[in-house]
Amino acid sequence: MIQISVVIPVFNEEESLPELTHWISRVMDTHGFSYEIILINDGSTDRSWEVLQELSLRNNRIKGLNFTRNYGKSAALDAGFKRAQGEVVITMDADLQDSPDEIPDLYKMVKDGLDVVSGWKKERHDPISKTIPSKFFNGVTRWISGIQLHDFNCGLKAYRNKVVKNITVYGEMHRYIPLLAKWSGFPKIGEKVVQHQARKYGYSKFGLERFLNGFLDLITVSFVHKYKKKPMHFFGLLGTFSFMTGFLITLWLIFDKIYSLRNGMKVREIVDQPLFFLALVALIIGVQLFVTGFIAELMTSSQSKEAEYKIDEEINFDF
Repeated sequence: MIQISVVIPVFNEEESLPELTHWISRVMDTHGFSYEIILINDGSTDRSWEVLQELSLRNNRIKGLNFTRNYGKSAALDAGFKRAQGEVVITMDADLQDSPDEIPDLYKMVKDGLDVVSGWKKERHDPISKTIPSKFFNGVTRWISGIQLHDFNCGLKAYRNKVVKNITVYGEMHRYIPLLAKWSGFPKIGEKVVQHQARKYGYSKFGLERFLNGFLDLITVSFVHKYKKKPMHFFGLLGTFSFMTGFLITLWLIFDKIYSLRNGMKVREIVDQPLFFLALVALIIGVQLFVTGFIAELMTSSQSKEAEYKIDEEINFDF
C-alpha cells in the first residue's frame, strides 16, 4: 500500500491543474512519500479533462476519473475514496487555495493516531459575504454535531484509509464527512490551522445558496443517522401522538354529548363542532404516519444504495 492518496474534485480548473499537480509532486518527492493523485473531473465544460490526460501521460501517479456530467463535490469525493489506495487520504480543492505544503503535517497527525484531521482556514482570503455566513454555519454545525471544529467546509482534510472505506458520501454531505466518520465509529477527530491562499485563476463555483443547502443537509444527515435503520421509531412516535390526540378528542366529544343529554342541557351536533374535524384530521394523519413507517421499514430492510454518478473514462487505474 502506498503512503498517501490525494483526492481532488475538479470543475473548470484547467489553468490551475498543471501548477497544482507539480506542487503536490514536489512536496511528495521532497519528503520521500509514495503517493497517487486522483483527479475527478466533475463534468467540466472547459479543457480540464484534456489537461488531466496530458498530465497523466507525464506522471503515471496522476490518475483521472471523468464523470458523464456534473454530479457535485460529494459524488466526486466518493468516487475518489473508493479508488484510493493510500494509508492516508488527503482531500483538497483544485483552485490552488489549499496549500500542498500542509500535506506532511496532516499525514503525521493521522499516523500519530487521529482518524480525521480537518483544516482550519483561520485567516481567509475571501470576501465578507462568504466569511460571515461561514462562521454562522460552522457555529450551528458545532452545536448540532458536538464536534468542535472551526471550519467544517474546508476542503483540505486528511483521513485514515479505513475511514473513507467505511462511509458513503452523497448529495451535499461532503461538508459533514467528519460527522459521518464519527457516527461510523471513528471518533478521533483533530484540527490543524492551514494556510489559505487567494484564488489565482478563475472564480468561485459556490454561491450563497450553499449555506442554506448546508443547513438543510445537516438536518438530513442528523435524521438519517438516527432513524435510517429504525424509521418506525420516528414515524410511529408521531403517528401515535397524532392518533391518540384524535382519539381522546373523540372520546371527549362523545362524553360531552352523553353528559349534556342526561342533564337536559342543550346539545350541539358533534359534526357541527370544530373539534370534530380536528379529531378526524388527527386520526387520519396518525394512520398515515404509521403506514409511512411500515413502508420505510420495508424499504430499509431491502434497499442497497447504488452509486449516484456515472464514470465515462478512467486513467492510470490498474483495477
